[in-house]
Amino acid sequence: MKKSIGLYFGTFNPIHVGHLIIANHMVQNAGLDQVWFVVTPQNPLKPKASLLADYHRLALVRIAVDDNPNIEASNVEFDLPQPSYTIHTLVSLSEKYPDYDFTIIMGEDNLNTLQKWKNYEQILNNYAILVYPRVESDENLSVNTESRSPLLDLENVTMIDAPLMKLSASFIRRSIKEGKDVRYLLTEKVVKYIDEMNFYK
Repeated sequence: MKKSIGLYFGTFNPIHVGHLIIANHMVQNAGLDQVWFVVTPQNPLKPKASLLADYHRLALVRIAVDDNPNIEASNVEFDLPQPSYTIHTLVSLSEKYPDYDFTIIMGEDNLNTLQKWKNYEQILNNYAILVYPRVESDENLSVNTESRSPLLDLENVTMIDAPLMKLSASFIRRSIKEGKDVRYLLTEKVVKYIDEMNFYK
């Protein structure tokens, strides 16, 4: 039986407790053996200027998950052409690990833009997708069902009842820049690394 690996893609700039809660929830409740945080050097839909160096973001993920054998950091995209296209990563991983069964983990906001992704039909045809809900706005702390993607009706796309949070890396970066206390939003080791390296200030 193939080992089931969930791939959670992101820049993780920085990785925060929201990411960790989602990843752990998927391992515990979605039939996955492990979740890999795939650290993306460059998202083709986002500017790179505000990113920490790739190896620093990878280091932050590694220290955030080093005590959990069910969650790992992956730098697979560091050796692939940039910008990073998910389909290239999936093909590369499937060739490298033929005994693993890869599933994509994404927020519902990403599912809503999936048709902008390179070769998105190939992704939908060959890989399962686990979707977690994202908060629409400050005023409405529930997911707006009217805007749900029709892709949720596909057999290999599954909505997972994961914890719902409004927490973003951009909010954390802004808070650090403003000198605010961000403990509890990041793991203790991540806070220490960011503070020692003087990041986001």
